[in-house]
Amino acid sequence: MKNLKITVAKTAGFCFGVDSAVKKVYNKLNSGLGAAMLGELVHNPDVIGDLERRGVRVISSPADALPGEIVFIRAHGESADVYRQLEKRRSEGVTCEDCTCPHVKRIRELAAKCAAEGVVPVIMGDKDHPEVRGIASHAGGAAVILPDERALQDFLEKNFQKFKKRLAIMAQTTYNINIWGKCAETAAAYPEAKVYRTICTATSERQEEAARLAEENQMMIVIGGRHSSNTAKLYTICKERCENTFCIENAEDIKELKMPQGFSDKCDIRVGITAGASTPAHIIKEVKNQMSEKIMNTEEDFNFEEAIDASFKRIYTGNRVKGYITAVNNTEAIVDVGTKHTGYVSLSELTDDPSLKPCDVVKVGDEVDLIVLKINDAEGTVQLSKKKVDAQKGLDDVIKAKEDGSVLEGVVTDVVKGGVIARTNGVRVFIPASQATLRRDEKLEELVKKTVKFKILEVNESRSRAVGSIRAVLAAEREEAKAKFWENVQLGDVFKGEVKSMTSYGAFVDLGGVDGMVHISELSWSRIKNPAEVVSVGDVLEVYVKDLDREKGRISLGYKKSEDDPWVKFENSYKVGDVVTCKVVSITPFGAFARIMDGIDGLIHISQVSDKRVANVKDAVSVGDDVTVKITEIDPEKKRISLSIKAVLEEGAASDEGSEE
Repeated sequence: MKNLKITVAKTAGFCFGVDSAVKKVYNKLNSGLGAAMLGELVHNPDVIGDLERRGVRVISSPADALPGEIVFIRAHGESADVYRQLEKRRSEGVTCEDCTCPHVKRIRELAAKCAAEGVVPVIMGDKDHPEVRGIASHAGGAAVILPDERALQDFLEKNFQKFKKRLAIMAQTTYNINIWGKCAETAAAYPEAKVYRTICTATSERQEEAARLAEENQMMIVIGGRHSSNTAKLYTICKERCENTFCIENAEDIKELKMPQGFSDKCDIRVGITAGASTPAHIIKEVKNQMSEKIMNTEEDFNFEEAIDASFKRIYTGNRVKGYITAVNNTEAIVDVGTKHTGYVSLSELTDDPSLKPCDVVKVGDEVDLIVLKINDAEGTVQLSKKKVDAQKGLDDVIKAKEDGSVLEGVVTDVVKGGVIARTNGVRVFIPASQATLRRDEKLEELVKKTVKFKILEVNESRSRAVGSIRAVLAAEREEAKAKFWENVQLGDVFKGEVKSMTSYGAFVDLGGVDGMVHISELSWSRIKNPAEVVSVGDVLEVYVKDLDREKGRISLGYKKSEDDPWVKFENSYKVGDVVTCKVVSITPFGAFARIMDGIDGLIHISQVSDKRVANVKDAVSVGDDVTVKITEIDPEKKRISLSIKAVLEEGAASDEGSEE
């Protein structure tokens, strides 16, 4: 054997969640308090062994915790019941340090939210794995756990094909990426099934790289705890592609490892090494060194330590980089920036628009320009900003708009003292109250979250801020609309417009750049004392042009429709001689007015309120009385109606006399 080429996966070793959990425990060990981990913190015997040697006990339930002890929740998370039990023990001085991986927390919250909304959470994963059990418990018993795409297909056919229930399909963070792809294809045939990509980005990248290495090498070494789910999946993926795949826990296992038959005859042997998310970097290095010592004359084509160092030096705070979006969730986008770091762009660094979600701004596969905000080499993460890049580009657009007077668009985000704040391509634009609306009575709060157009009045390049005017754009648009309106308007034209203001004599309606007035007499067929009895500011009315004064720019509008004229309805329904029942609505010294129908009153003269002589109308009738009257006269020109109770009474008496004869 002449050469052994060892390739160590760049993604091998602690993932962010495991690294964070382990660091939390080690940082607390100096507090002087007793410490216990609820189950194995991570699935790696070397890590657990070291923690136990440092005095961290492994307990199986909250009841096993000692008073005054810190209990660490493992990276896989725990059930809702465990959190409740720990809360009850707070009175005994038992405190809880939650080391749950952020990715697991996100799935847990997603499952709980779906269950609360009546959506069935379907979790693809190992039903016996602590992560899966914990997620399911937070869904309140509504979750369904399935192992693979066949089980999912069977479940969908039996439970959802007929009843069309809604469900959300998600996966254990360490789920096999290949099986997940098949699950997503299966779910695509069911419109009511929404698929959420919840496999940890580090997991999917680790599995993809492991698959590639297994295809390129003659032997694969997978390092990790024998109880580690993600290590087991790595082994399965590699074994499917490379027959000579071995799973070990640490460098000691290398000594017992036998080279496959026939390898000694080969001149060149290629070996790939990958490791589960709970495997410390020092174990990976030890395994690599043991492999080198086991087979001399080794030529390595990848130096693990140098690659890590190089990746940390590629980027720095303030550096502008290109990244590829690998995953998007409700709070952030996860980015590949070409180093070992996992890049995160929070929602607040994606956009200033509070109404948007990350998926509204970017999608998986997008190439985006970003600025590095913060690097955490220890955790292997980098915080990035898309918003700051957009702001740099946006400032150039704002400066140009100031120079050429062009109009920009932005979203109003806040009401502040003296005006509002709008954002356009990441640039903060202050719009004074006097420049925010056309009229002073308009409320600034109504602009929040709306997309508005404005012109730039001033620019402060050093602070990346500007002053703008919405009013300038609205005024220009209004003048343009006004000119177009007067060019085309004709008597009788019908418009739908919003009531903008009212006076005691009428209502002003916006016709689209021009206001017209509906006189109080045109608002109702009934007699009203104030326009507010019929309309309010903000109402949309259908009006017609009744009169135009082009020189003075005045428009009189009609609102009453002839077909709604109560007098027309009356004439079509009644005639002289008809006997009707109506209600007394008012009394005067000379008679009583009775309402025949809405908008139509008739007069019962004092001489007609009774078949006897009366000195006072109130002696015969009262307001609110229902009376039977005869229509004795109709005057269409004066629109007057005469009614008589006396005529009805006399006709009734005559009828009674005739029947006696």
